[in-house]
Amino acid sequence: MGEVAKDLTAGTVGGAAQLLVGHPFDTIKVKLQSQPAPLPGQAPKYAGAVDAVKQTLAAEGPRGLYKGMGAPFATVAAFNAVLFSVRGQMEALLRSQPGAPLTVNQQVVAGAGAGVAVSLLACPTELIKCRLQAQSALASSDSAVVAVKYGGPMDVARHVLKSGGVRGLFKGLVPTMAREIPGNAAMFGVYELLKQSFAGGQDTSHLGRGSLIVAGGLAGASFWASVYPTDVVKSVIQVDDYKNPKFSGSIDAFRKILASEGIKGLYKGFGPAMARSVPANAACFLAYEVTRSSLG
Repeated sequence: MGEVAKDLTAGTVGGAAQLLVGHPFDTIKVKLQSQPAPLPGQAPKYAGAVDAVKQTLAAEGPRGLYKGMGAPFATVAAFNAVLFSVRGQMEALLRSQPGAPLTVNQQVVAGAGAGVAVSLLACPTELIKCRLQAQSALASSDSAVVAVKYGGPMDVARHVLKSGGVRGLFKGLVPTMAREIPGNAAMFGVYELLKQSFAGGQDTSHLGRGSLIVAGGLAGASFWASVYPTDVVKSVIQVDDYKNPKFSGSIDAFRKILASEGIKGLYKGFGPAMARSVPANAACFLAYEVTRSSLG
């Protein structure tokens, strides 16, 4: 249990670092993903990521970039603790003998297993976060979602429970799992591959912080590069109205986005997501490794 406690602690610290660095980028990503498709002849609400930042700052100030952070921050300890502790336990199961380093393929399997575990926690947290972040992006549409002005994470939870019950908090679970499982498999696999490349072998215990930052940043980028369209589908489903939904499910959302906006519609907000992934995950992995090492 000592190893689990270390992973829990280090994962919590890593998650906090990731959230503080990356949340403003995530807010812009969700705004771009969830803005309604413009009517013929009309311009979209946001012309791009920079325009979304400008409009958010003008309308809401710097705090607008951190809207919705309460929900993930309240659960960041649990989320990253589960992610890194489950990954640690998967590593223990996959090792040929105690203390033996894992291969890249084994890290891919460990990451996928961790992705299964965190999906159940990520879904309700992401739903609350996305509905808070998307309010201003939906303000120009006739969606029933905009009739509700949320006062904060708990207010979102109350409205969701009233509209959809407990199941309502798990709206978008399928695309959440379709994002977390392959995304974490890719991220941890790339992270290990880069670390071993930098170290010149499987012993990566003596890598410097610069190498860990580069490996963590590029590993995070691999997460989003591999699953981004799935994240777009997840976001539009989670901000969809409960009583009069536009989408009947993940496949329906995918088809409608593709039909109305083409491939580009599945990559709305991709720039901010990638811009966020490198510094946020570099901070997360560095904080995790430093904390884990300090705990022995």
